[in-house]
Amino acid sequence: MQPNPTWDEASYQEAVDTLTAHNDELVYKVWGGDWCKDCRKLLPDLGAALEAAGVPDDRIEEFALDKDKQGPGVSEYDIEYIPTVVVETDDGEAVTRFVESEDLPPAIWLAEQLEKEL
Repeated sequence: MQPNPTWDEASYQEAVDTLTAHNDELVYKVWGGDWCKDCRKLLPDLGAALEAAGVPDDRIEEFALDKDKQGPGVSEYDIEYIPTVVVETDDGEAVTRFVESEDLPPAIWLAEQLEKEL
């Protein structure tokens, strides 16, 4: 989830502002795989958005899955498609969940959901 160096923060300022507003109170759990084309397409921009929002590294947990989509937390979080991003409070309460089939990029989709939920 290396941040995309060409990602343009100004084009996504609303999403960045929302992520910034909650940057020290949420945990982002991200499941993906280097072999997955959707992950390679979507996660670098999410990484750039989280970086622009000042989300601390210790609030981003990355879980690499193998080609059979097996790895840490898959059963516990019912991971079927990747990338999947689960956003939780510090006490483990799920706030929202992005799954690869959403119609918006993860940063925008998550920001919209956070606006509704928080």
